[in-house]
Formats: sequence, C-alpha cells, structure tokens
Amino acid sequence: MAETAHQPGPVADLWEWQYQGACRTASPEVFFHPEGERGPARRRRDERAKQVCATCPVLEPCREQALSAREPYGVWGGMTEDERQAYHDAVEAGRPPVLPDLPGPSEDAGSAPGAPVTEAS
Repeated sequence: MAETAHQPGPVADLWEWQYQGACRTASPEVFFHPEGERGPARRRRDERAKQVCATCPVLEPCREQALSAREPYGVWGGMTEDERQAYHDAVEAGRPPVLPDLPGPSEDAGSAPGAPVTEAS
C-alpha cells in the first residue's frame, strides 16, 4: 500500500485564494493592456488596476504567485509587468528588491516606490 503522508494535497487548495480576489468582479481589460498601449493611457489603466489590488484581501498570495511564476503580463498583486521585472532584476543583481506602494481609495497610484524588502528564504 502506498504511504500517503508525503503525498501532495489537493491542487485546488493551492489556488482557492483566487476566489476571494477583488479582481473577480472587475473587467480583465483593467489588468491586461491591449497591444501597443503606452504612455498616459497605460499608466491610467495600471493605476485603476492597482486601486482594485489595494482593496484585495488576497494581495499577498497573488503577488507571491506572480513573482514565483514570473508572470509576464498584466497587473498582479499590485505590481505591473515592469515592476515585477525590476524586482527580479534587483534580486538577480544582489540588491534588495523594492515593492511598490499601492494607492489608497483616493490616492494616485504613481507614488514613489515602497521600502526595500528582503527576499524570503
């Protein structure tokens, strides 16, 4: 008989947090830019997405998933594609990575980046 003590748990348990995401009621277009979108239009869309993320009860697991999977597209866990790339670049260069500040309900999402963070071991 197979020993079950070391078997992985149900896969659904790993993703169940997604059911609580604030993004579930928002349009995907808020989080993923159309081809060729640049400049102010892209910044405004990213700001709207980050405002949704700022209210999300599962911001941390979403961010952790996006960073560990190196999610290449969209706003995940309050981080844009460029912010996630900068995070990974810092880690790979041995510098402390920086997590962006999230806007409050009436704040501008383009505020200065947050404090450096240490990577979990």
